[in-house]
Amino acid sequence: MNLGEVLSSARTSLGIPIEDLAAALSIRAGLLGEMEKNNFSHCGGDIYARGHLRNIAPKIGLEADYLINLYNEEHSAESRSINELLEENSITRVPYEKKNISWKVPAAFSLAAVLVFAVIQIVMTNVNSESPIKASVAVTETPTASATPVVTEMASPSATASAVDTASASPTAQMRNGVSLAIAASRGNSLIDIVVDGKHVSKGSIFQGDTKTFEAKTSISIYLSNPAGLDLTLNGKLLAPLGGENQEVRRTFR
Repeated sequence: MNLGEVLSSARTSLGIPIEDLAAALSIRAGLLGEMEKNNFSHCGGDIYARGHLRNIAPKIGLEADYLINLYNEEHSAESRSINELLEENSITRVPYEKKNISWKVPAAFSLAAVLVFAVIQIVMTNVNSESPIKASVAVTETPTASATPVVTEMASPSATASAVDTASASPTAQMRNGVSLAIAASRGNSLIDIVVDGKHVSKGSIFQGDTKTFEAKTSISIYLSNPAGLDLTLNGKLLAPLGGENQEVRRTFR
């Protein structure tokens, strides 16, 4: 019996409808149904899958360690053998004799590399020209420092953030409008922890397809565990992704 069958059997033996169990766990019934079919691909990774199993275990009368051990044996990438990982990275493949390559082959590769580089440059130029965050920057060099310029940023009235670790608006804009932040789980699930004006207002999971909005007078501090799966909109402006898949990111917006 695989892990999904164990979950389904334990739940049905207690007579718990899948919708009731999903509501008690604050997760989607569809996701719980996929787990009972032994499909954990939409859990957002090993960390989230194990977290769901720890929450499910006491509801259906099973030990969390037992479910997690089954998951590690059947699904976790961490339990794969070293030989499988080496083979996946082509380390254990049998080497083959190199064949002589004419000068035309490296020439073709060089031409292809040049074309790819040119396309990347064009794309980057277009992205930079369409960036929603604009700021005027005045650079002045001090007479005594030959290599270190002094940079003074003067944000225009329409600029909303500086896209660095701490995003901030002008003091007058804070007093007049406050801070508004919308978090949309567009491409995956994530754990979030939100502090508004120094008070915790939300802590837990946000699942793909969900959107949460927060308003503050002075500041909003956030913790994200999978920023690559989220879209953040600050004061009506869509921000660039704050990190990669399964990274942990903390930011404060003022």
